Amino acid sequence: MSFVIVGAGPGLGQAIARRFAAEGMPVGLIARSEASLATLAEGLQRSGAAVGTAVADAADPASLASALADLETRLGPVEVLVYNAARMTRGKPSELTPAELQAHLAVDVVGALAAAQAVAPGMVERGEGTLLFTGGGYAERPWAGMTGLGVGKAALRNLARCMAQEYGEQGIHVATVTIYGMVRPETEFSPDTIAEQYVALHREAPGQWRTELDFRG
Repeated sequence: MSFVIVGAGPGLGQAIARRFAAEGMPVGLIARSEASLATLAEGLQRSGAAVGTAVADAADPASLASALADLETRLGPVEVLVYNAARMTRGKPSELTPAELQAHLAVDVVGALAAAQAVAPGMVERGEGTLLFTGGGYAERPWAGMTGLGVGKAALRNLARCMAQEYGEQGIHVATVTIYGMVRPETEFSPDTIAEQYVALHREAPGQWRTELDFRG
């Protein structure tokens, strides 16, 4: 059984991958940059983790599904999927073009749906699994300067709750980690501290599952 993270970059993505590797799980890393993946994989391998990487664009459902299938073949069935991809661009409603909003939704929401649909059938068949999504405070407390991200995270939150209703009855724990602050090392929003929340959600027993964990530092 393996752990896979979509949006495996430095910072939070790296911290989450490192934390699940410490649980003894093979780790699959998906991102757009092959060079970035190589750097992350090297660091995890030095700690003794079994690591696989796959290049994919979260906005491209076909490439994402292919990457997840490849990692499952190499590392084993996905027990935990973390969707950590997001489009981080500034823009007020008057400045945001329709194309830019579509780009946000493609990464923030459509990619999350594609990733979940790629691994959920196996989880349903086994009767267990965990789907975790990185949310953001702008979903609940919108800020005009980051309209695209806020809309994307709000839609992701809704999608995750709908998944929790459907998949929860089939043994799959679905939850969002909603982060109300800027992720930065050596602060109350340090990546390592936040990464612990993902493991905590995965460890929750059926009947005690939360669908959203608010991290406020």
